Amino acid sequence: MSQHYSPQTVENFCQALLIATGVPEDEAKIVSSVLVDTSLDGIDTHGISRLPIYLSRLVNGRINPKPLIQRKMNGAVASVDGDNGLGQLVAYRSMELAIDLAKEFGIGFVTVRNSNHFGAASTYCKMAANQQMIGQSYTNSPCGIPPWGGKSPYFGTNPISYGFPNGEEPVIIDMSSSTVARGNIILAAKEGRSIPEGWAIDKDGKTTTDAKAALQGALLPVGGAKGYALALAVEIMSGIISGSAYGTHVGWIYDDSLDPVNIGHSFFAMDISRLMPVVDYSQRMSDMIGEIKKIPRVEEVDDIRIPGERRQSIAEGRKKNGIPVNDGLLQELNELAGKFGLPILNN
Repeated sequence: MSQHYSPQTVENFCQALLIATGVPEDEAKIVSSVLVDTSLDGIDTHGISRLPIYLSRLVNGRINPKPLIQRKMNGAVASVDGDNGLGQLVAYRSMELAIDLAKEFGIGFVTVRNSNHFGAASTYCKMAANQQMIGQSYTNSPCGIPPWGGKSPYFGTNPISYGFPNGEEPVIIDMSSSTVARGNIILAAKEGRSIPEGWAIDKDGKTTTDAKAALQGALLPVGGAKGYALALAVEIMSGIISGSAYGTHVGWIYDDSLDPVNIGHSFFAMDISRLMPVVDYSQRMSDMIGEIKKIPRVEEVDDIRIPGERRQSIAEGRKKNGIPVNDGLLQELNELAGKFGLPILNN
């Protein structure tokens, strides 16, 4: 069962919880807005459901609530040290920097080290698309995918995302290198649900539908060897060139260690106006999407969707009807609110 709450109510509640753990108000606002935006899009595995673990790690010192984010500039390229801050904050500031560089140079590329889980990669690409720029974001993550032919995990689920301006609603491509994001398996394990065949293997390298066994084993790469190659590419783009941890050296926020996880990201923004007038780009995008929509459909398909359309539809519905918060998460958040002396989330 789930309760539904307005996006603003959820955002205010998340912000209050973050402030209670020592996060400055302005930075808590950024993180809470990112979490709520992710949940609005229907990406429940990467939105407000992650707040309890972030709060826990802020309290025990594994995440720095007041990071001094540092950056080293070199023309259109910059490197950022996130000082072990919340991933959403570090990523937001880094994409802001990439966009600023693109305004000056036409392109901006920013690498990030010493960060944490940043949620959905699409969030930061939308930032660029809303500025009439093409955006890309990459991140590595705790090991979960074996190299092709192996049975022990080495690479993270390592998502890659693109954002392309398209009127009011950008075209958003966001995909992990694994068949499914690890968050889906974490959520299934938490709710006691099985997972589909082909998502993961257990610790012995055998396919499994048991979510808990999958978390002890490895996720399977999307498209077999091609997914492995994509995971490798993202590891280089986000882990190797940033100077962050990579492969099995990346920490996992859900274990009992107090060491920083040292996740790496990278962000790219490109100013379309440096290539062609934006009006021409927009017309070409509109023409292409119109042609795609007119492609004859197979019998069971009602509409050919453009990447990002499903999220937009979910967001519109949740803005009207509220964000669903399942009973388990609601209890967890309200217990935390009680510990901090804050009002609980209720109807």
